[in-house]
Amino acid sequence: MALVLVPVAAVVTAWWFTRPAAAPPTTVGTVDHAAMGMPASDSASPVMMDAANARRIGVTFAPVTLEPLGREVRAVGQVVVDETRMRTVTLKIDGWVDRLYVDYTGQRMTRGAPLLTIYSPMLVTAQEELLLARQLTRDVTGSSADTRTGAEELVQAARRRLRWWDISDEQIAGVERAGTAQRALTIHAPVGGTVLEKNVTVGQRIMAGEPLYRVADLSSVWVDGEVYERDLGAMRVGQLVTATFDALPGVSMRGRIAYVYPTLSPDTRTARVRVSLANPASRLLPGMYATLRMESDARGAVLSVPRGAVLATGDRQLVFVRLANGQLQPRTVDVGAASDARVEILRGVALGDTVVASATFLVDAESNLGSALGGMGNMPGMDITAPVPLPVKKGGGSRP
Repeated sequence: MALVLVPVAAVVTAWWFTRPAAAPPTTVGTVDHAAMGMPASDSASPVMMDAANARRIGVTFAPVTLEPLGREVRAVGQVVVDETRMRTVTLKIDGWVDRLYVDYTGQRMTRGAPLLTIYSPMLVTAQEELLLARQLTRDVTGSSADTRTGAEELVQAARRRLRWWDISDEQIAGVERAGTAQRALTIHAPVGGTVLEKNVTVGQRIMAGEPLYRVADLSSVWVDGEVYERDLGAMRVGQLVTATFDALPGVSMRGRIAYVYPTLSPDTRTARVRVSLANPASRLLPGMYATLRMESDARGAVLSVPRGAVLATGDRQLVFVRLANGQLQPRTVDVGAASDARVEILRGVALGDTVVASATFLVDAESNLGSALGGMGNMPGMDITAPVPLPVKKGGGSRP
């Protein structure tokens, strides 16, 4: 028995001194992140990618160029009435409406066309004064020149009063021919346009200065667009604008910025710009939605790359530069102005560098994966090695 125990003891002793060191104990439910050596979430390492793999995942390349950079600003807008072409129709006399010729909202009002017929005691009195003045001129035919001149001045004054109350010359002449005052006279439209509001009905008593109609000339309209705060620096009065409309597919109209509003909305961080558009066929209706495209003045030659080349990682902007050995190296860049197609680079690349222009996020994922796998080598328990099998002697047993 003693001869058997001695070899066994020797084997146990050899195993004790050659066993792997135990991992330090950790608290249940916690992870030693320092021991892991994991890279930061936005870390990136160079990527080696051959041409076949680049084509497979859709990676393309473009050079860093030095060229003028134009900037197009897009905004959503709405068609509104041109306030300079709005009019309120009122009368200068009191009376009662006998008839309406413009009797519904949306109707076209034509300047000089009949608007309404009104009975007014003021108009009846003015007509009677005109007739009396004309009778006076006939009665003083044989009088002195001063007397005849005075009578004629009374006639002109009576006619002038009726004109100032918007009675036409034709109606005044008709009263003089008839020799009797008319109960009701017709008022003609002082302006033309589309009726936006109608506040009068047949039989209504109206007062001098009371708003009867609100009329707008829609041959020219405004489009009020909402521009973000960051784009206000590119806006100026007189700037050319192209407008398209949801209600008119395929139709675009050109106008200019007429006004930039001096206030900013604190909720949306936008400011309004006013664009004036000609509307001779009245195709644009107030309330229509529009898309405005405003091309700012092109800047001088600047370093720029395609928009797809710049990847925002949160705290920084990245591009991947292709080196001479084919390696894709991540670089942090500072960006400036941007157009629809290109982005200005202020720092981080040089003229002539070649950058990844598309599928940049896939290259970034490959780069971060490489960094993560490189850091996992220090993680406890990740050094996995296949166990070495113990030698087994034939016969199913082991003997010292």
